[in-house]
Amino acid sequence: MSCLFCKIANKTAAAEIVYEDEKIIAFKDIHPKAPLHLLIVPKKHIPRLSLFEDEDVPLLGKMIVLARDIAKQNNFGDRGFRIALNEGKDGGQTIFHVHMHLLYGRRLMWPPG
Repeated sequence: MSCLFCKIANKTAAAEIVYEDEKIIAFKDIHPKAPLHLLIVPKKHIPRLSLFEDEDVPLLGKMIVLARDIAKQNNFGDRGFRIALNEGKDGGQTIFHVHMHLLYGRRLMWPPG
């Protein structure tokens, strides 16, 4: 498979992994937009959020809970953080494997660019 995130999950591409279990992997973004910028990625290849099946809903919930837990572990839950999921080209998606961005460590503005 040529999907970069599948390669990272299968350990055939390098990444600085901060969390891993049987369903999810989280690693540092190589082009961070904040002092802490992690990608939380399901190991199951799902190209776009709009392609989630009903059976995948618990997986998305697990990704959100992981983001919360990482925030708590790093003591930044009180100051705030951002999680973002991009959908499709016009939504800013550049790698077509569903992934969540977790950003923290600077004031994040709204609306995003």
